[in-house]
Amino acid sequence: MRKEIKASVLKRLNRVEGQVRGLAGMVADDRYCIDIVTQISAARAALRRVEEEILRDHVAHCVEHAISSGDKADQRRKIAELMDVVGRAER
Repeated sequence: MRKEIKASVLKRLNRVEGQVRGLAGMVADDRYCIDIVTQISAARAALRRVEEEILRDHVAHCVEHAISSGDKADQRRKIAELMDVVGRAER
């Protein structure tokens, strides 16, 4: 992972961690259910953005490298990995 992407991802993950701690506090404080669910949606969306950023970096480096290398087996492996992870993300 590129250095600047890693820093950005870690920053986002720290925010998500804070959101999840906030959710625990909301539950402990018996906050209104809809408010909790709204915050869960926000945390889920933040994790999706992290996932997208990591996948973009992966495609820009690992997949691009496999394509430019000319190694057909590596190309197939990288594309299969990408398809698997995208398929799992859709569930």
